[in-house]
Amino acid sequence: MTSRNALRALFASIFLTMLVYTSFASTRQSMFAWGGMTTGPDRYWTIATMLDAYFGFMTFYVWVFYKELRWLPRLGWFIAIMLFGNMAMSAYMLLQLGRLRADEPAAAILTARRG
Repeated sequence: MTSRNALRALFASIFLTMLVYTSFASTRQSMFAWGGMTTGPDRYWTIATMLDAYFGFMTFYVWVFYKELRWLPRLGWFIAIMLFGNMAMSAYMLLQLGRLRADEPAAAILTARRG
């Protein structure tokens, strides 16, 4: 499977999962009536929110996987992102910004791969 097809499969499955689960949650309770974890039906929207968050973490991790050339950092960042979410993601960004040379624009962090 090519990288392009793997990414298509990943993001298609994320899209379909979110579409199906959000539709399912909508049949259980209106999104506008969500009150957190205080009542039984609210768990569906809580689960939808968790799915959305972790799929966002996975989307960010795809970029980290591309940027990191070695398997140990890839594994370490995957664990950190899945455990700590946006805290790990912001730490990764700060490290990437700190590695920029003085003559590089900030946009260089998007594609530059350094081992």
